[in-house]
Amino acid sequence: MRRSERLHALSEMLRRGGTRGYPAERLAAEFEVSVRTVKRDLTALASSGAPVWSRPGPGGGYGLAPSANLPPITLSPAQAVALLAAVSAASDAPYADLASAGVRKILDVLDPATRGRAADLARRVWVAGAPSSSRTVRSVLEEAMSAQRTVRIRYTSRVGATTTREVEPVMFASTNGQWYLVGWCLLRDAMRWFVVSNIEKATLTSAACSGHTVAEVGTPPPDARPVLVSDGE
Repeated sequence: MRRSERLHALSEMLRRGGTRGYPAERLAAEFEVSVRTVKRDLTALASSGAPVWSRPGPGGGYGLAPSANLPPITLSPAQAVALLAAVSAASDAPYADLASAGVRKILDVLDPATRGRAADLARRVWVAGAPSSSRTVRSVLEEAMSAQRTVRIRYTSRVGATTTREVEPVMFASTNGQWYLVGWCLLRDAMRWFVVSNIEKATLTSAACSGHTVAEVGTPPPDARPVLVSDGE
């Protein structure tokens, strides 16, 4: 990792740490550098205007003042292309359209030189488009998940049986190259996994979900993880 990228990642980690902060040893281990190097990085951040604070003694460490604004730190060309590649390769993922729009906003505010280098690098990364589920269906499922409202779906199972049922969305999950809507099926009165591409129609209802949680889905596979994991997990 280049130093500019490490400084950006370091500032983001300090920001997420809130008022508790992190000891220098934890920061050094996170970025696989020496304590001396991470302290030089902290000094560089402070010199650039970042509101870095330090607290000596047991339980002390480093953090960012929550009331202050971070100085603008742009993405590197490689980081920008990484975002583009991830979004392009997962065009059938939940909220993919919003992710693509978000990445475009980020690219628009990069300085011209960085944006140009990112564009050159992006031409060296190709992604094959994969068949995806109906954009209309996914949009309804995404809204149902975000608003936690019951969704009525017409679903065709692997054996070809088509049913209409109401589902309380609990989570989206990707496994074996397919996206699933996992939710409480009111028809079966149980948690069920629905292949998103097999959902032929989806209609948002006005009924609020009754509160089923991710914990009810069961134990995830060893290699499964949320798309965002906090530092404490």
